Amino acid sequence: MDFSTLLSKSAAQFSGNVAVWCDGREQTYAQLYERASRLANALADRGLNKGDRVALLSANAFETTEQIAALALGGFVRAGLYSHETGEVNAYLTDLVDARVLIVHTSLYESIAPQVPGLDKLEEVLVFGGEGPEGTTSYEDALANASGTPPTTIVRPEDLHVIRFSAGTTGRPKGIVHTMQRWLDNNNEYRWVTPQIDERDAYLAAGQLTHAAVLWLWPILQVGGRIIVMPAFEPGRALELIEQQRATVTLVVPTMISALLAHPDIDTRDLSSLRCLNYAASPIAERTMERALQKFGQVLYQLYAQSECITATMLQPHQHTEKYMRSVGRATPNAEVTIVDPAGKPLPAGEIGEIAVRAPGQMNELWKNPGANAERHLPDGRLLTRDMGYLDEDGFLYLADRKEDMIISGGYNIWPAELENTVSSHDAVREVCVVGVPHDKWGETPRAFVVLEPGAEVTEQELIEVTRQAVGSVKKITSVAFVDDLPKSGVGKILRREVKKTYWEGHERAIGGA
Repeated sequence: MDFSTLLSKSAAQFSGNVAVWCDGREQTYAQLYERASRLANALADRGLNKGDRVALLSANAFETTEQIAALALGGFVRAGLYSHETGEVNAYLTDLVDARVLIVHTSLYESIAPQVPGLDKLEEVLVFGGEGPEGTTSYEDALANASGTPPTTIVRPEDLHVIRFSAGTTGRPKGIVHTMQRWLDNNNEYRWVTPQIDERDAYLAAGQLTHAAVLWLWPILQVGGRIIVMPAFEPGRALELIEQQRATVTLVVPTMISALLAHPDIDTRDLSSLRCLNYAASPIAERTMERALQKFGQVLYQLYAQSECITATMLQPHQHTEKYMRSVGRATPNAEVTIVDPAGKPLPAGEIGEIAVRAPGQMNELWKNPGANAERHLPDGRLLTRDMGYLDEDGFLYLADRKEDMIISGGYNIWPAELENTVSSHDAVREVCVVGVPHDKWGETPRAFVVLEPGAEVTEQELIEVTRQAVGSVKKITSVAFVDDLPKSGVGKILRREVKKTYWEGHERAIGGA
């Protein structure tokens, strides 16, 4: 089934069901289908053809779902920009994919406006969410002047569907290409390892729909469920929406779980409707996981994935046990996960190497980057994730860290994630990031940057001792910096690169990979 057929079928079967809810506004499936058709036709009226790229720049909005649906209906390629990025970065990405049209929320237009004249391939800017400045086109006017009849574009399995952009935590973001078939295959794989859903389900879109939060969008639309859009994540509001809107599924990052658990309303809200609290994007501290199990119950699903290969492993609720809680689960039914050495040869259970994956949600290629694309693949087509880890005898995957984040101290390989998990086990610690900092004798040595729980106290020496007892004297952290906050990406990942670059500027060791 293609996305056009999916939308047409849902509009017919669930026409009166609410498809989208956002801050009190509602859109039925019939309304979603009509407005998506109007936008697809408006783009075609402007001369866009199947396969042309359209850039979207917005935080989550009421219109986000119809925009994603419209591009699929018309066979256009969606390039979701990031609302948290600078105008320069978003202009670079718009230019990278040769986008012909930019659809932007009025609140973000000013950030990219100075760069627009230099984007040679960009032909038009559609502004929604309010009045657009001179030189732009009103989104609502464009829809009003277009036909509401569904487009007749034939989209084939091999046609491009989306170009996602990497988070840019180790350099400039890259374009990650997925065809329609790969995206559909990933949707099906994701459904294998998450609860069965139907029209009674409601998805709380707490994260950005331009990133991982989009994983639930098509499955929910396929069954006639409801998408509850949060324009921005705020823990108290998220708890309120779970209770009031009876959300059944959601997808978050671990820092969001920490924020939910720290909010005073966590003990007073009725969260019993939630059947799937899927978390992904970065490791979760064991203490956070344990507290989440106590508050939310057996609804935790941990996904290991990346934009280059979505839905690789899943740790199911019944596997959130002492034995497996440090893992990220087993390979999903149609995915293959192996650990390889630098030559690409498989390693036995228990040995750390690079994680290689073959899965239905695997990218087709990196946009306009054949060199980097070749570096990311083994000859048999498996994707090199650049993540390091190992498999146990039962096939559970354990992460060590990103390849470029390994600390080499006095000849010893030290993985920051192991130290972070140890430090975060202390009750006083809310968040932690461990990086290697320059050391005259050892080359570099682990330093922990720690955000404390409100009102909590702990000394530097206490945290050093915690790690010494856990990993030994050689690999322990050697210093601690107590900070008010840690830099994060727009999707909630702690930006290790930003933490450590201050210490490495002017030193020989690189601060990040490609």
